[in-house]
Amino acid sequence: MVNAHPRLAIALGDSAGIGSEVVLKALADPAILRACQPTLIGSRTLLIQTYQQMAKPGSNLADPEQLSIMDISDRHLEQQVRLGIGNAASGAISFRALEQAIAQTLAGEFDAIVTAPISKAAWNMAGHHYPGQTELLAERAGATRFGMLFVARSPHTGWTLRTLLATTHIPLRQVPDALTPSLLTTKLDLLVDCMRRDFGIAAPRIAVSGLNPHSGEQGQLGHEEQDWMVDWIQEMGDRLPHVSLEGPVPPDTLWVAPGLAWYGSNSSTASPQAHDAYLALYHDQGLIPVKLMAFDRAVNTTIGLPFIRTSPDHGTAFGIAGQGIADASSMNAAIDLAIAQASQRIEQAAIAG
Repeated sequence: MVNAHPRLAIALGDSAGIGSEVVLKALADPAILRACQPTLIGSRTLLIQTYQQMAKPGSNLADPEQLSIMDISDRHLEQQVRLGIGNAASGAISFRALEQAIAQTLAGEFDAIVTAPISKAAWNMAGHHYPGQTELLAERAGATRFGMLFVARSPHTGWTLRTLLATTHIPLRQVPDALTPSLLTTKLDLLVDCMRRDFGIAAPRIAVSGLNPHSGEQGQLGHEEQDWMVDWIQEMGDRLPHVSLEGPVPPDTLWVAPGLAWYGSNSSTASPQAHDAYLALYHDQGLIPVKLMAFDRAVNTTIGLPFIRTSPDHGTAFGIAGQGIADASSMNAAIDLAIAQASQRIEQAAIAG
């Protein structure tokens, strides 16, 4: 096995939020530091200020002075940042940090990017109008086909939940029009490639959700399934014979097997078998079950980019910023997943080379 220690760029996110806190808590774990080479990208000044505010007896934080930091300090902006209040200054700093992480990764300096949470409102106040970090990452990487995959490993059973969203941040009333065979083909191809490349699963079992209650009840409760989804799944099954596809699965029963796999089943009867991955058709259809099961440990990873990107599946939590009480579990998981996926790619490259 290749002795890979992936180089991670960790963008610190919004300095007014909990990004610095959860990063310092995660990097206090010696096992993480033994497994990768992390470089923090953001304001060194604000990072040290946050550390000094929270560093108390018994607190488990990495010392910034002992870490590699790519400093993007701007004294004028830093003086305007206040913990717990996202504003144009904190938005500008977080945007610059991610820009630097992307540029350096594309230049070959890093094997993966881990992003702490940003505030979309603060980005907008700073004049950067993107729906989120994913879209900026895709734009700068020149990626036109990308997706949001949520990954979480159960602490109860060790089973891994993987959920890809077909559509993301659009109003619910726009979802049926946005869903097309072409879109779902793109998302499925991305998912199948990711399963092989980043998780080592060459022949995955994938469940595709229906859109309507009971998957349309044969057209009585909606027509998308009957009009094209059933035929599309059959077509994809023929085109991808190494992939086992099931669907369109009624949305209300889709998550029974993942729930049993996540928590463990004590039932004496046979439980439905969980799939390797799930393709959900819209934001809440996929993320309500993910956050119900794995709110504090789910990871958002962008697939389809020329590099690995992971992020904790939570926001800036301005309301508790600087208090030292933020849960770093999701950041730990994001770093662990970035290490695992980067190591997988490094090994594949070594074998191919």
